[in-house]
Amino acid sequence: MGWLDDAKDLADKAEDAAADHKDSIKDGLDKAGDVAKDKTGLAADQIDKGVDAAKGAVDKLKKD
Repeated sequence: MGWLDDAKDLADKAEDAAADHKDSIKDGLDKAGDVAKDKTGLAADQIDKGVDAAKGAVDKLKKD
């Protein structure tokens, strides 16, 4: 097994772990977005769009 195979295996394990904890990850994204808006006071719409896009990506994670 080469290093590319090792990297793919590690990536698959990370995706599986993330898929197991989708709700916690999305809660963390919401909290991070709120902190960003509170600290900057700027670009709330863009922050919300970014959080929504990240949550959409989390929803697409596969669960084998």
